[in-house]
Amino acid sequence: MAFLSVTRSRACPHTRRRASLLDLLALGRQRRKLARLDDAALRDMGLTRKEARDESKRPVWDVPHHWIR
Repeated sequence: MAFLSVTRSRACPHTRRRASLLDLLALGRQRRKLARLDDAALRDMGLTRKEARDESKRPVWDVPHHWIR
């Protein structure tokens, strides 16, 4: 999902790092909020109710692959 992002280090903004606990907690909150959006908001984002439900059920450790490089 495009809005799910990891915060970067201030010292070197272009380096990749592992997701921290705070990142995982934020991801969990975002996924729970996604499940509560109404159909109009989901349509604006180009998502179906099923896609939002499936995303919200993913465990917090199931992060985007670019977070763990």
